[in-house]
Amino acid sequence: MLDYTKEDLQELGAEITTREIYQQPRVWKETARLYQERKAEIKAFLEKIGKEHDYIKVILTGAGTSAYVGDTLVPYLQEVHDERHWNFQSIATTDIVAHPQTYLKKEVPTVLVSFARSGNSPESVATVQLAQDLVDELYQITITCAEEGKLAQQAHGDERNLLLLQPKETNDAGFAMTSSFTSMLLTALLVFDPSEEKTKEKRVEELIHLSEQILEKDREVKEVVDLDFERVIYLGAGPFFGLAHEAQLKILELTAGKIATMYESPVGFRHGPKSLINDQTLVLVFGSIDPYTRQYDLDLVREVAGDQIARQVVLLTNQAAGIEHVREVLVEASADSLDIYRAFPYIIYGQLISLLTSLKVQNRPDTPSPTGTVNRVVQGVIIHPFHKE
Repeated sequence: MLDYTKEDLQELGAEITTREIYQQPRVWKETARLYQERKAEIKAFLEKIGKEHDYIKVILTGAGTSAYVGDTLVPYLQEVHDERHWNFQSIATTDIVAHPQTYLKKEVPTVLVSFARSGNSPESVATVQLAQDLVDELYQITITCAEEGKLAQQAHGDERNLLLLQPKETNDAGFAMTSSFTSMLLTALLVFDPSEEKTKEKRVEELIHLSEQILEKDREVKEVVDLDFERVIYLGAGPFFGLAHEAQLKILELTAGKIATMYESPVGFRHGPKSLINDQTLVLVFGSIDPYTRQYDLDLVREVAGDQIARQVVLLTNQAAGIEHVREVLVEASADSLDIYRAFPYIIYGQLISLLTSLKVQNRPDTPSPTGTVNRVVQGVIIHPFHKE
């Protein structure tokens, strides 16, 4: 990265996180290969469920960054599937354990898709147990980066639980989830995207190429980070709303809260959250490739840039908009590209912003919590027993 040597990064406490960000395009090739090996088995698993039930609720779940995998995916899955048959929902394990009766219904056939880096988060393990206790017709897909984790171990031998292990390198050793997030996102996308396999293969090749281009622009990212700012706001619609949540969490985590963060949709941003902008604010917009949605993105970008109160407005986009006072980052794509596949180069840009900002505020990205009160795998959670009525 930039002119840093491995020894420099080790001294700065950033070598692990940097490596795990930059390894992603290479790791995704392995992620896609693992999917290819299992695609017939995956198809058979889902087709069997679809034939046995007229209606299936699919809950994509996880805690923290793992939850944002589902938040990013669900808008696309809801768009391309018939929700009268397959109803996709993203519900965090932290919500499920706190109020399981809201989400887990005894007579509703349910596929619980668990995303987990370690597979040991108390809420994730408890969610599986609650689902098994409360749902009569339960199926599971466990997408995790740790073969030795509790979720992976529990999946073995269960014919109703499809275990999809991610490449070993995705079990991020750094504090913040980076390659684990994107690998799990890619796996689930390949599993549930009904597009033709050849089409998906081409889209994966393209997202890898676009992401490599972003990594090559790290000096341009540093130019943004070198600006004087103390607040960062991410905006995005559709799948980019969940992605904006993940991007803002990354900078919050890696700076240990030294940078204030927010996420919203471009349309929703006007309704109060815009009050956060001052001359110390960086506003980043994940621009949609959809012509209709793009209109709303550009309306907001023009408005904020025209106000001239933000330190910098950055627009990630597939085509230049030529808006004054806006730094445009071109992420060009083919005509049949989709927003959900552009999430990968977009989040790499956000990860680089977070990494470089962490170094800027003299934090240590690999171990960003100086007090140790925030941990790589959450600690101190008490799971209280739930009694069925």
